[in-house]
Amino acid sequence: MSFEHVSVMLHETVDLLGVREGGVYVDGTLGGGGHSAEILRRLGGTGHLYGIDRDGDALAAATARLSGAGNFTAIRGNFHDVRALLAQQGVEQIDGMMVDLGVSSYQLDTAERGFSYHADAPLDMRMDQRQALTAATIVNTWDKAELTRILRDYAEEKWAARIADIIIEHRARKPIETTGELVACVDASIPKKVRMQDSGHSARRTFQALRIAVNDELDPLRRALTDMVDLLVPGGHLAVLTFHSLEDRIVKQTLRTLANPCTCPPKIPVCICGKKPVVRVLGGGGIKPGAEEIERNPRSRSAMLRGCEKL
Repeated sequence: MSFEHVSVMLHETVDLLGVREGGVYVDGTLGGGGHSAEILRRLGGTGHLYGIDRDGDALAAATARLSGAGNFTAIRGNFHDVRALLAQQGVEQIDGMMVDLGVSSYQLDTAERGFSYHADAPLDMRMDQRQALTAATIVNTWDKAELTRILRDYAEEKWAARIADIIIEHRARKPIETTGELVACVDASIPKKVRMQDSGHSARRTFQALRIAVNDELDPLRRALTDMVDLLVPGGHLAVLTFHSLEDRIVKQTLRTLANPCTCPPKIPVCICGKKPVVRVLGGGGIKPGAEEIERNPRSRSAMLRGCEKL
């Protein structure tokens, strides 16, 4: 299967990035290279773009697509480690960086990757297939408390404890090895009447929680965002695309804190903590995709674009 992915809010994201000719930019989630291609177009053969992705399939596809650009370097790794990855390239400061925190269409549509609840396939969900931890490892070895925690904390699943119970009951008879078996566990956990009233598939939250846990998507995010801002030159921009409320909350709160880090009590007339703003928030309360894009690409519906400018 070829690597295909429709870039969400392509022009809005690159506009927010404020690409300047001669600048150094980073696409922290290279994917199929859609956003990167537009960044390179606006660079006009000047400056340099570094594309980071931990998915080997994505890196290969994007490299093939963008290899003609002499000012592009692909890096296999996790954007959470952007400071170290760029240091290996001799880069200490950048003019802008973007990250798209969504799962690619390729990952969702390639059944054997195990991200989708629509097709029966091995229970995997690794973005970086070099790592050992898979979704199957989690559902078959983690205890009830840990399973309940990730379902509750990473997906706000109301039936978290019940789903954990059913998973443990099922795996006691036979290991849960496929996405179909996991869907069956979720269906057995939630009353049919409740499932019928759900606006989406009843297993979607469980799959989200497992994907986040397998790929450690949330816990390092706040630190990574701070590292990205630290790397920016004054006037440099950061653009972040989120696709669910948990990650969007982290991005929103982190940017808000960087824009207003003062810890003084509200009633004190003059700041005495000495903490100064690091960024200016861009895009107001966040930018949503337009109706036309949502109709063209329904997976963009939950997207939110946020950004900031380094002071």
